Amino acid sequence: MSITLTDARIVTPEGVHEGWLTIEDGRITHVGHGSAPGPGLGLGGRYVVPGFVDIHTHGGVGGSFPTGDQEEAHRIAALHAGHGTTTIVASLVTASRDDLARAASSLADLCEDGVLAGIHFEGPYISKARCGAHNPALLRDPSAQEFTELLKAGRGHVRMLTVAAELPGALNIIREAVANNVIAALGHSDATYEQTLQGIDAGGSVATHLYNAMPSLHHRDPGPVAALLEDERVTIELINDGVHVHPAMLRLAYDVAGPGRTALITDAMAATGMGDGVYGLGPMRVEVVDGVARLAGGGSIAGSTLTMDVAFRRSVQLVGLSLTEAAEVASLTPARVLGLSDRLGSVSVGKQADLVVLTDDLEVSGVMRHGSWITEPR
Repeated sequence: MSITLTDARIVTPEGVHEGWLTIEDGRITHVGHGSAPGPGLGLGGRYVVPGFVDIHTHGGVGGSFPTGDQEEAHRIAALHAGHGTTTIVASLVTASRDDLARAASSLADLCEDGVLAGIHFEGPYISKARCGAHNPALLRDPSAQEFTELLKAGRGHVRMLTVAAELPGALNIIREAVANNVIAALGHSDATYEQTLQGIDAGGSVATHLYNAMPSLHHRDPGPVAALLEDERVTIELINDGVHVHPAMLRLAYDVAGPGRTALITDAMAATGMGDGVYGLGPMRVEVVDGVARLAGGGSIAGSTLTMDVAFRRSVQLVGLSLTEAAEVASLTPARVLGLSDRLGSVSVGKQADLVVLTDDLEVSGVMRHGSWITEPR
């Protein structure tokens, strides 16, 4: 199948230009400037950006990846796809060994079917002092034997493991993750600046939702935030929902790390796409009030109700990123983290035709995945 999109403002790594693009057999074959050489689907000057890549998502539409329920997982992926996320990683939360293995085994089927881009274990090897919405009774020190069993359950689809660098055995488990082609992320951590650097030296290359679930910056005790921000080996995750991080701190992180080391994430949980109410996040109960998710009883923030189109829009309109920079942090940088930037993450010839059509106000008008419309431009 061949389709040409015309009369578009195309956001590429080189900038934004008026032009057209052609898709054949699910891939971008031409990206042109000006008027198209032939007929096509006119977009009326709307923007075309790459499909969003979310490397940290727990759920949506009432469902949760940690349950391992495949029907729920399909619905979650479909919800986020409708908001422009064409590549999504399923994030699990701290649970028993058996529950984690069971969920990973089930979700691995969907990775093989192309519904998911991988599995992320956010826990159980995290700090009790910074556990957030994780069940502290189920936290434990890193175990090479358990990690091997979880990798086996995931059948090659475990893509990321979040670890607190200060825990006994953490550095060894980081090295073990990297040796097994699993991204080692540092987060939910009470580590010092020096301990965080040790985690980076061991192979830690992602900061799990920077600022959140870790000590704050302090001029005499810089802690993990400073170590993760300043080290060029680390890509930082940011939740831009107006709840987790103040816009000034977002700007600080963008200015230090730059778009090439920044990945927008949603950290979305079951209430995303739903209303206020009580939901599950693994074994924990979460209350959502005015769109803000917290542990039942007014506890810690427990994920978000964010979608990537909102994070993209906020990054441009409230934080001040250019469209090219916003496309990089929402698509290309997270694709690079997953090792997929040769296939997706930008509007470039030869790449997968994962595209989002946006209005002047940066609202989603249409979404294409693998060259087929999920929602046609309107």
